[in-house]
Amino acid sequence: MSMLTPPGMGGKYRVTGAAYPRMSRKRSRPRIVLAILGSVLALALVGYGALQLIDVFRGDSPKRNTAAGAKDCPTTPPKGAAKGGPAAASTASAAAKPAVVLPPPGEITVNVYNATPRAGLAKAVGDELAKRGFVIGNVGNAPADFDKKVPGTGILLGSPTTDKAAFSVLGTQLAGTTQQTDTREGADIDLILGDAFKELSTKEDADKALAVLANPVPAPATC
Repeated sequence: MSMLTPPGMGGKYRVTGAAYPRMSRKRSRPRIVLAILGSVLALALVGYGALQLIDVFRGDSPKRNTAAGAKDCPTTPPKGAAKGGPAAASTASAAAKPAVVLPPPGEITVNVYNATPRAGLAKAVGDELAKRGFVIGNVGNAPADFDKKVPGTGILLGSPTTDKAAFSVLGTQLAGTTQQTDTREGADIDLILGDAFKELSTKEDADKALAVLANPVPAPATC
C-alpha cells in the first residue's frame, strides 16, 4: 500500500503515483430551484418593461384612454329622466330657482356725491336712480378726500359689514366702478361720481345685468 493511500481505502481507491480519488460535491437541489425561479422572474420583468415601453410609444396609456373616454359624454338623458318624470321635474325646479338672492333696489340707500367739476351731476344721477327704485339719501358734492380725485367712473363706498350683493346691485347701474369701505356702521352706500363718468347704464342694460346676477350661467356638466 502506498503511503498516500488513506487508511482503510484500498483496491480502486489506492493512490498511486498517477491516480488519486475524486471526491465530487453533491449538488444542492434548493439552490437549483431558486436559480430557476430567479431566471423566470427576471424574464417576466423584462417582458413587462418591454410592454410598457410599447404602450408609451403607441400612446395607449390608461390615462390617455381615460381622458379620451371622458370627452365622449352621453347626450341622451337617463331612463329616470323621461319627459315629465320626477327627475325632469326636479331638474326644471332647480333651474328655475335663482342661484343668488339679491336685495331689491328699494332696500338699498344710496348717497350720491359729485367729485367732478360738472355742476348738478349728483342730483341728476340721484333722480334717475330714484326712478329705478333705489332709496336716495344725501346728494351733493364729494367730501374733500375724494373731490376732483376720482379719475375713474366712480367709487362705491360702504361699511365693511354691508351686504356685498347690495354693492353688486348698485354696480349694475354704471360700469367701471370700484368698491371701497370705511368706518361707517350703517348699511347705506355712497356713489361718488368720477371724472370718467358720462351717464348711467340704460335701464334695459341694467335689468339684464341684474338678471345675470340673479341667475348665473351654470358651468358645463362633466361626465
